[in-house]
Amino acid sequence: MSALFSPFTLKDVTLRNRIAIPPMCQYTATDGMSNDWHRVHYSGLARGGAGLVIVEATAVAPEGRITPGCLGIWSDEQAEKLAQIARDIKAAGAVPGIQIAHAGRKASANRPWEGDDHIAADDGRGWETIAPSAIAFGANLPQVPKAMTLDDIARVREDFATAARRARDAGFEWLELHFAHGYLAQSFFSVQANQRQDAYGGDLAGRSRFMLETLEAVRHVWPENLPLTARFGVIEYDGRDEQTLEESIEVTRQMRAGGLDLLSVSVGFSTPDANIPWGPAFLAPIAERVRREAQIPVASAWGIDAPAIANRTVEEQQLDLVMVGRAHLANPHWPYQAALALKEDKAAWVLPAPYAHWLERYRTSE
Repeated sequence: MSALFSPFTLKDVTLRNRIAIPPMCQYTATDGMSNDWHRVHYSGLARGGAGLVIVEATAVAPEGRITPGCLGIWSDEQAEKLAQIARDIKAAGAVPGIQIAHAGRKASANRPWEGDDHIAADDGRGWETIAPSAIAFGANLPQVPKAMTLDDIARVREDFATAARRARDAGFEWLELHFAHGYLAQSFFSVQANQRQDAYGGDLAGRSRFMLETLEAVRHVWPENLPLTARFGVIEYDGRDEQTLEESIEVTRQMRAGGLDLLSVSVGFSTPDANIPWGPAFLAPIAERVRREAQIPVASAWGIDAPAIANRTVEEQQLDLVMVGRAHLANPHWPYQAALALKEDKAAWVLPAPYAHWLERYRTSE
């Protein structure tokens, strides 16, 4: 068996393989509520054979949505709808995960295919954004956010904990905290976005305080036997890469000590001026360093859509899980194609029996 198709166990959860589908926003919700699109989308991905399916960034509060079309989990009614998606994913053989998030200063934006920019002030669909400091992201997101008060920080921290409880009760078995991509938690960590002079800014201890306190609040409500993970932008590609990476590894050590079970390694995306070296599995060596120095299991995405590359990152112990995103949108049965490419003896076993029977029979009869 190839490394990519070996099982992976974390806490009391075992994935059937090392293929995970990361959160990918669909921007099709209304008032944060999931609908038939989400049910068909996620159940279809789960039937494709991945071990883990993580539901897209789901806002912990209304102002935490990236766009008006983003999912939310700030109400019990939203959680009830999401519970059906969790059941669908599990019934298809994958572990149901969910990412809970707050978009911070990148919120109140138009959907990507409608501009991917801040909603105009006179539009009527937008809202006030919040962030550690009153500093705009820039580029297509020029809105200056409100600098959060200590009461705001406490409220959002509690929003994360309440969302985690709802996710738990909805039947999700894998929780990911969105601490990446220039959204709220990443903004607290970023020296570019955070210019606070109080306990939540300044040195590394101050800039990491929001993440660590939020993790602690979630740890109190999330079951100890289920994986608690985070996606974190450990590097910005902004000219201070080694310093940022060293700080990120130190914070990861602290998160592991605070109950984090796995880190999904990503880019910070805190500045529009970053010079990111896009390429196949370009984050895998970074993730391997985090894995080794912080002593924590890791996952990563970005350019890991070729089966041989995906398998190599696991085989060489750079990654414990491979996040394969857009390739699954192009082909929801990517795991089957990967199994064929890696010459698995029973390639079709990753699919449901009504598919596997015919595909395996046809393949072996050639």
